[in-house]
Amino acid sequence: QVQLVESGGGVVQAGGPLRLSCAASGRDFSYYAVGGFRQAPGKEREFVAAITWSGRNTYYADSVKGRFTISRDNAKNTVYLQMNSLKPEDTALYYCAAKINSGGEYDYWGQGTQVTVSS
Repeated sequence: QVQLVESGGGVVQAGGPLRLSCAASGRDFSYYAVGGFRQAPGKEREFVAAITWSGRNTYYADSVKGRFTISRDNAKNTVYLQMNSLKPEDTALYYCAAKINSGGEYDYWGQGTQVTVSS
């Protein structure tokens, strides 16, 4: 069992940075791939970024490529999403999720943290 808690959300001006954290409790978190997702009001949840268990491989949605960076510190059981050059369209509830099987569905989800980008 893995529990995920997101933090770091808030209100930021357009063009500014924000760093989200996804802290995990439970065994063997270092073996889990982690993904970041977001959902804006009235929209479907969408993929933002993902990182493999080793941190060797990362993946990004086209809309955030070059602006967001996902990383992890397995010693701290934490994954980070550094978001730079934020835009009003990045406003959403951001979630992290974890899965043991890189090719499967995500098994565990956090509650989310709100990011609001003001213009």
